[in-house]
Amino acid sequence: MYVMFVLIGFSLLVAIIFLVVFIWAVRSGQYEDQYTPSVRAIFDDETRKKSKNEESSKPDNQEQRSTD
Repeated sequence: MYVMFVLIGFSLLVAIIFLVVFIWAVRSGQYEDQYTPSVRAIFDDETRKKSKNEESSKPDNQEQRSTD
């Protein structure tokens, strides 16, 4: 029974520590980046288009084979 009280106390301590760290992160501005998510979405599409264009410009193995 004593072990359960120790584990409950320890889990509450860990939960309080995580709560304090989260509140500190919010107050210090860690989650206030308004610019990067919009730019990330734009650049993500461009890199996908480039990779698709590079793949389509390479010939298939069947196109490289000569017909005899």
